[in-house]
Amino acid sequence: MKLTICELTNLNELITSCVNTITCMSLFKNQVKDPELKSMLETHFPVHIEDYNKKVEFVKNLETSDGKLRVPEINASIFSDHYDETKTAEPITVNTNVQTLSDREIALSYFLTLKRAGKEYAISSMDATNLTLRQFLKDAYTMSCNHSYEVYQWMAKNNYYPIVVATGEQIGTIGEIYNTIPNVFSK
Repeated sequence: MKLTICELTNLNELITSCVNTITCMSLFKNQVKDPELKSMLETHFPVHIEDYNKKVEFVKNLETSDGKLRVPEINASIFSDHYDETKTAEPITVNTNVQTLSDREIALSYFLTLKRAGKEYAISSMDATNLTLRQFLKDAYTMSCNHSYEVYQWMAKNNYYPIVVATGEQIGTIGEIYNTIPNVFSK
């Protein structure tokens, strides 16, 4: 199995990103106070280690044991179970002298890390010519996407992240701009 220079460069960046994610998660797990957020971090942590190890295997051996990454399922919906849209997100005061992180800071940092990683996995998978690597990167994207959804739910439930639901009028305004295309497959 071979790697293109693009695949190798992307893997190098993704591995470095994993080092950062795992290091931060180690700190987060030791500082988090909320039991639900702590459990989430502890559940996600081994998947990030597996992700890191498989990428290292690709670089060292040009293959992995199976190229498969455990992809977590998404549970519950923000809008049905957890989010009260009558509340607004709590204001943020930026801490410029951090000694310890708050649960909100931990969740936001982890959430933003997952979002950035997801973008990188998506782009890297599109550049991959190695089909095993391509599938692995697609799975890693889904893992990041699903983990970020759980963190997003926790932040929404605790009013730590602003969620503004579009009104019917706003949706209608955008919907009026576009028209569907007649079925091109019926010819």
